[in-house]
Amino acid sequence: MDPSKIGAQLYTLRNHTETLTEFAATCERLAKIGFSAIQISAIGPIQACDVAHVARNNGLKIAATHVSWKRCLEDIQGIIREHREWNCCHTAIGSLPWTDYLSKEGAKRFVQEMNPIAEALQVAGISFSHHNHQREFAHFDGKPWFQIVLDESAGSLLNFELDVHWAQAGGADPVVWIEKFSGRQPLLHCKDYIVTSDGNRRFAEVGKGNMNWPAILNAARAHGVEWYLIEQDDCYGQDPFECLETSLHNLEQFFAEL
Repeated sequence: MDPSKIGAQLYTLRNHTETLTEFAATCERLAKIGFSAIQISAIGPIQACDVAHVARNNGLKIAATHVSWKRCLEDIQGIIREHREWNCCHTAIGSLPWTDYLSKEGAKRFVQEMNPIAEALQVAGISFSHHNHQREFAHFDGKPWFQIVLDESAGSLLNFELDVHWAQAGGADPVVWIEKFSGRQPLLHCKDYIVTSDGNRRFAEVGKGNMNWPAILNAARAHGVEWYLIEQDDCYGQDPFECLETSLHNLEQFFAEL
């Protein structure tokens, strides 16, 4: 497995990317840590050309992005222009407005509304994925919401960006879902967690928690994952750059051992 296919999900550093100056400093630090790729998410109102310039100057590939579902519905051409500027061929929605979609009928509605969006992106050479939290594993008529979407979207251009942490938090086996999404999952969110002595779940650096990384990474390699994107939603007062550095080194070690 190629360590250059590991990227930093910038949501982890959302408090350090609010301005162009902060974004430039963040990219410089990520490059020094050893990252060669990033996923654009939750950055401030920075011009796309400036984002491209900073990433390029720091040797960082913009491997993927997160965009809002609202913007997908309202500004698909703007998304395409942005991704062309960044030479980026993967995007995903981070979440859905669940009051509208968290039902069996909502799953089918999402697939119907998604089709023209994914088709427009595909024409531009960009893949479209759905990123999960735990709600995608809620059951309706005996099926997880995600399974309904998977069944309804068979033969479509919809891809999936499995977040292994949130899958496990939703009671699902990440390896099973990597297998289900075979050939339709260019992006994988690498995220870990620990269980504290009082029974609470907390985000953790990759390799320092309870996720079964050898099994996850073997499945990902077998089923066509292209990019491994490290994210830690909360660092609990620790330096998020140091957390990402630990996760990067641990994930590289897992790669070396496969």
